[in-house]
Amino acid sequence: MPQSPNSIKKINELTLMFKNLLSDGKTDEALLLSEKILKDSQSIEYRSHEIEAWIRMERALLGAINEEKIGEELRWCVDRIEAVSPGSTLHGLAILNLSSWHRNKGEYMMSLVLLSDISVEKGHGNDVVGLARLESGRLLVQMEDLESASRHLWISRKYLSETSMSAECLTSSLEWLNLSLDFINPDSSTMKEKIQSAKPRINSNNNNLGVNPLDIIELIDDIFPSISKNLSGQARDDLGLIIDATELLNEQKWISELRNRKSEIQDPRILEALQS
Repeated sequence: MPQSPNSIKKINELTLMFKNLLSDGKTDEALLLSEKILKDSQSIEYRSHEIEAWIRMERALLGAINEEKIGEELRWCVDRIEAVSPGSTLHGLAILNLSSWHRNKGEYMMSLVLLSDISVEKGHGNDVVGLARLESGRLLVQMEDLESASRHLWISRKYLSETSMSAECLTSSLEWLNLSLDFINPDSSTMKEKIQSAKPRINSNNNNLGVNPLDIIELIDDIFPSISKNLSGQARDDLGLIIDATELLNEQKWISELRNRKSEIQDPRILEALQS
């Protein structure tokens, strides 16, 4: 039976209230409201498979069900959303959540397999694809497959740079830079070339990880304006990475600006490094 405009409006208002309660940190109130939303989404009048799957996913993440059932519930949500709205943002988030559950259980390969289901070819947006590649990169670092991790982090940065998720884009950039500084090799292929020639393989080969300095320069040139807008803060590991790159590449332009703005810097480690 088709939904009336009033029924659609009502359940949408309830879901908005639920989101606002979560944003305000009112978890208990949100959980109470989620029970009503779940019942309404399953009723004849308000029936919505997408909202039902979404609210069940949220309830699982909030601990509203038995811990032993969380994985099973998240899997159900992924399958249901894929059936009614494949390639949607909600579908991507459902996969990300199930992947995180497997990662937290130490099931890294299962987590990676799930993340590989997120792609632009399947209709997912750049934001969700970027987050999936970021999580894949982190998993691969834990698995010590650094060559693959490097590619995933670089791809993540590229996708996220085309969205409004500037903080996440900066995160993927810094994680790639942190990984790369130990493997600088002027004879190495660029990241673009590596990504174009990448092939599936069973075993990692970190001997081929070498990072071309041109990629590091490109990345730092891209993120430095954002990082240097505000140089305050007692723990500026991002500035430390810039200084390390400056020394390794003998590239003075970034460190020169930092020296000119020493009065704005609060991290004592950075100030000490600038003295040397």
